[in-house]
Amino acid sequence: MYWLAMLPGKNREYWLVPSTQKSLSTNPHAARNKSPKTAIPLALGVLSFAPVVDASNLASDASVAALSHRMAESNHKTLAFPNPERLAAILREHEETVAADRENGVVRYDVVQVPCNDPIEDDHSEAIVQAPPIERLRPGREEVARGEWMFWGIYDGHGGWPTAAKLRQSLISYVCSSLEDEYTAHSRSSEIPSDENIVGAIKKAFLALDHDIVWSSLDRFGKTAASKQLAAQALAPAISGSCALLSLYDTDTQLLRVAYTGDSRAVLGRRADDGTWSTAVLSVDQTCGNPDEADRIRAAHPGEEAGVIKGGRIYGGLEPARAFGDASYKWGRDTSLALRKSSFARKPLDSITSPPYVTAEPVVTTTKVHPDKGDFVVMACDGLWETLSNEEVVGLVGRWIDNGGLGSGDTKNGRHQPSWGQWWPSYLSWPPSPSGSETQPPSVTADSTFGKPPHRPGQWEMDLKQRTFVYEDSNAATHLARNALGANNHDLMGSLFMLQGSNARRFRDDLTITVIFFGDGQGSKVTTSAS
Repeated sequence: MYWLAMLPGKNREYWLVPSTQKSLSTNPHAARNKSPKTAIPLALGVLSFAPVVDASNLASDASVAALSHRMAESNHKTLAFPNPERLAAILREHEETVAADRENGVVRYDVVQVPCNDPIEDDHSEAIVQAPPIERLRPGREEVARGEWMFWGIYDGHGGWPTAAKLRQSLISYVCSSLEDEYTAHSRSSEIPSDENIVGAIKKAFLALDHDIVWSSLDRFGKTAASKQLAAQALAPAISGSCALLSLYDTDTQLLRVAYTGDSRAVLGRRADDGTWSTAVLSVDQTCGNPDEADRIRAAHPGEEAGVIKGGRIYGGLEPARAFGDASYKWGRDTSLALRKSSFARKPLDSITSPPYVTAEPVVTTTKVHPDKGDFVVMACDGLWETLSNEEVVGLVGRWIDNGGLGSGDTKNGRHQPSWGQWWPSYLSWPPSPSGSETQPPSVTADSTFGKPPHRPGQWEMDLKQRTFVYEDSNAATHLARNALGANNHDLMGSLFMLQGSNARRFRDDLTITVIFFGDGQGSKVTTSAS
């Protein structure tokens, strides 16, 4: 199936790629997985694994469109201690595995969501885009085909789910459109934009979407002021908030760009020649506890330095130093007061004098990925990093790879398949289920990049000397979620799942995890730069 996509208001044609999405019928939990997702048109001809997006929602003058939550709600709930089988079902209810099978350096990716809030405030999106041909924009010149852009996004919502849902609908499209503009602008001066220009285009897209969420919503509200219902609907993504973590892999250059706004985190794991694993942190937690972020905020608000950061939060409220939405930290006091009276918006900050206090501008890191090294990337909201360290996460995935390995010379589906973790062919389907438990993951080389240390084990009064990790899931993201929530300590995990409402949120958070496996490529050391 092929799609032709055009962005509203632009007279351009975009390219598309044939759908080759593969259903993993050998997944032992396939019955629990959602049906395969349908390819849909987005900017630049996106082959998307995300729910259908109405492109009209991207126009600044679009009518108010309803947001939908991706998880169905159950009308019948009981409060009972879950047995191990029920715990496994909870962990696997929202897991997905997608085999790329495109011979482009990415073998597969695994995703899982484990709700705490009801409904979950996190969201995620994934897409594949055909990159523009190098000479496409030069008349009379032969086109040189390039690879693909692969996107993975994780959106950690707070104060509700609408902002995260809006990011799921729109962020990848905005980035694609901005990159297309950049390629068009450079068509006469260079074959491809520089890394600086590409990073700038990504930042521009983040800021443009946040502007539409926070400020264009006021324009839409003006058109619907007679209806509180429509006003509340238009303002919902502005009033709630969300962090964003977006990874873009260019299969032609093997560069992975990670754009992050907020405190979700991405880490890369790589096996060294001696068999040990190393960790490269691809993002820095942007919280008020990060000295660099706290200094940036204080410098932007002279005269408020003493009080703008209270208790590690902006005026005692918001912990992330950067976020989409959260309009009460961006609108002026008069605007917030007027909207509170007319459409139930949030009360403005008592001390607000010089908004905005929060920005959606991301930092973007660029990393050379080497698939032949067995590279993998773990992206997750802060709910994972509150329970496991970077090194534990990389070690758990590394040992999961080792435990699921097929012996050298073994075959699957009649084709030679080398050991999992040495070289991953693009036709890889489903690895065997790892099994077993141990007290520690393998030794992993640490990365000293700033990040909040895990605090949940202490809150749960867990004896770290007695902590065990288990290997019993075929989905690597679910494997991490299980070990984050107690592994084989069913008493702890079951108790956490029995907690309800705000009390549950005191002891755990929504979990959204994506694990990306790379295969094929040229090897050398990890090099990461930030802009």
